[in-house]
Amino acid sequence: MAETRRYWLMKSEPGCFSIDDLQHRPDGISPWDGVRNYQARNFLRDAVQVGDGVLFYHSNISEPAIVGVARVVRSGYPDHTAWDPESAHFDPRSSTAAPIWYMVDVQYLAHLPRPLSRDDLRHHPQLSNMEVLRRGSRLSIQPVTASQWRDALLAGGLADLIDKL
Repeated sequence: MAETRRYWLMKSEPGCFSIDDLQHRPDGISPWDGVRNYQARNFLRDAVQVGDGVLFYHSNISEPAIVGVARVVRSGYPDHTAWDPESAHFDPRSSTAAPIWYMVDVQYLAHLPRPLSRDDLRHHPQLSNMEVLRRGSRLSIQPVTASQWRDALLAGGLADLIDKL
């Protein structure tokens, strides 16, 4: 039985890595590394698959918002930044023999013509229950339902991508 495509919201602080940074990588592809939360790690390791859709969310700014769309082009593999003592993501507990942290590769697809702020999401009937709006929800990667994916693309001005991913 074929796997069903899944959808995710991935958060990044634009001062660290923005949708523009992703767009300007070779072929628009970059690892999604540095995740250091076990629940988010489990999503990256066990659930995120090639072909899954990504809502790219800018966080920790004055007006956080979904700003773009990407797709997963490589499923979970060990996050080698955890093994590099020079990396901000270094974790001495992790090793090549026993990796703790995982990452995926994502590819830029588009900027949203109309970024979706938290207020936009709250006021949209089909998006108002997204995980990103829940009090205390801080995961850097969160599941998104197929209907939330479709409605976010419609509200953000990317209806043409709904069936192309």
